[in-house]
Amino acid sequence: MSEVLSLKNLTLVRDGKNILEDINWSVSADQRWVIVGPNGAGKTTLLKIAAAQLQPSSGSAQILGETLGEINVFELRTRIGFASTAIAGRIPNSEPVLDAVMTASYAITGRFKEKYEDVDQRRARRVLKEWQLADLAERPFGTLSDGEKKRTQIARAVMPDPELLLLDEPVASLDIGSREATIKILSGYASHPKAPAIIMVTHHLEEIPSGFTHALVLRDGKIIEAGPINQTLTTEKLSAAYGLELEVALVAGRFTVRAK
Repeated sequence: MSEVLSLKNLTLVRDGKNILEDINWSVSADQRWVIVGPNGAGKTTLLKIAAAQLQPSSGSAQILGETLGEINVFELRTRIGFASTAIAGRIPNSEPVLDAVMTASYAITGRFKEKYEDVDQRRARRVLKEWQLADLAERPFGTLSDGEKKRTQIARAVMPDPELLLLDEPVASLDIGSREATIKILSGYASHPKAPAIIMVTHHLEEIPSGFTHALVLRDGKIIEAGPINQTLTTEKLSAAYGLELEVALVAGRFTVRAK
């Protein structure tokens, strides 16, 4: 299966500090990855590089066969779905949910003078239905609940039929009902054979949907562990990564963790 992401000897330095250091990692089109690690480990920074939002200080980053630094990132971003709180903050509160989703086709937030075909609107409405947002198509984005906003962010990311889907804490801060409803949809999406490669950042193992195949553990900007999810998110490996005795369990396809 072809690679959608290949990072080699990648380092990112900010204010004289290594935020990411000597990252070597590849993602294939049929894989669904979760990135975990302590606060400040560099998880979101790594995701932003995968989204062509940041350039590495050294090393190489190939995304969908293109090398950062050698291509037009604005064109590349139209092939990548990216859902994050930062992007949600740029969506105008008055923007109807339907438009908030459709504008992802141009990798922009906020409808302006771009033109959409009937097929774009039909696809947007189909995506809204898949993410349980069909009844909210005409609602202003700013009036949505946190759960509805999170699902709208994911629907935006899915709208352009991306070759790579990136999710930065897609269920963070949601109540139990909204969290579980969103994870259920994500599980179904991740398990579908036609879904794109997916990379998701989370702070909580309980938020990992079933259907994810691989995991990467970061600490202090370095990869501590990476590989098949059941072999990576183990009691021993996560205890070492977090510097705390933890007990990890897998129940009905979902992970749980607690301190011993």
